[in-house]
Amino acid sequence: MSEPHEIIETASLTEKSTLLSEKQNKYVFRVSPRANKTQIKDAVQRLFQKKVIDVNTCNYAGKQKRVRGPLGRRAHWKKAIVTLAEGEKIELV
Repeated sequence: MSEPHEIIETASLTEKSTLLSEKQNKYVFRVSPRANKTQIKDAVQRLFQKKVIDVNTCNYAGKQKRVRGPLGRRAHWKKAIVTLAEGEKIELV
């Protein structure tokens, strides 16, 4: 898992993540569950050429769901909140 595109899956463009990016210069990404903080930091710096100060992560367990029959399960996933240096911005949209 050395490629940045394997580590960072998507950017989160929710209302809460937009407020974080505007007010606190923090950006939210959905990342691979096997990635650690240093790998996420290196991937963001390589993809966007920005200086990363801090990375916070959250693990989410997949929920059980039922659709007309046996129980199924959504996948486990991981969220990373990346703090950039002062004056740095990422244009996601």
